[in-house]
Amino acid sequence: MIRKNKKDEKEKMSHTNANKHAHEDVAEQELPENTPIAESSATNINQSSEPGSDNQYAELNDKYLRLYSDFDNFRKRTLKEKIEQSKYASADVIIKLLPVLDDFERAIKAFDAASDAGQALKDGMVLIYNKFRTILNQQGLEPMRTAGEPFDTDFHEAITNLPAPTPEQKGKIVDEVEKGYLLNGKVIRYAKVIVGS
Repeated sequence: MIRKNKKDEKEKMSHTNANKHAHEDVAEQELPENTPIAESSATNINQSSEPGSDNQYAELNDKYLRLYSDFDNFRKRTLKEKIEQSKYASADVIIKLLPVLDDFERAIKAFDAASDAGQALKDGMVLIYNKFRTILNQQGLEPMRTAGEPFDTDFHEAITNLPAPTPEQKGKIVDEVEKGYLLNGKVIRYAKVIVGS
C-alpha cells in the first residue's frame, strides 16, 4: 500500500512536471513570438505613422493655407464692394434730380432770351442753380464735356448726324441735346449729342 502511494505520488509528480514543462514550453514559445511581433509592429507603426503624419500634416497645412487665402480674398472683395456701394449709394437720388438741374439751365437760358425786366428773378434762379449744382458736385457728380469732343460710345449717345460745318469737326460732337453726367468717374447718364459727319 505504501508502494502504491509512492507510485501514485511519482505519477502525480511526473504528471505535474510534464504539465509544468508544457506550460514553460508554451510560455517560452509565446514570449519570443510576441516580443518580436510587438516590437516589429511598433516599429512598423512608427515608420508608417511618421511619413503618414508628415503627408497628413502637409495636406492639412495646404488646406489651411488655401482656406485662409480664400477667406482673405473674400474679405477684400467684400470690403471693395462695400466701398463701391457707399460711393454710388446716392446714384438713384441724383439721377432723379438731374431733370431739375436741366430745368434750371433751360430757365436761365430763357431769361437770357427775354428782356432785362426779370434780371432780379434771373439772378435769384442762378443763385439757386449754383447752390444746387455745388451740392451735387460735393456728392461726386460732374458734367461731361461734349462740345467739340470726339464721339465716344462709352460716354455719348448719338441722337442724329449732321453734316460737319468744318472738316475738323467730322466725327466730333457738334451740339449737345442733353448733358451727360459722371458720378465718381462712373457714367450715370449718357450725353445725348449730335455728331458731325
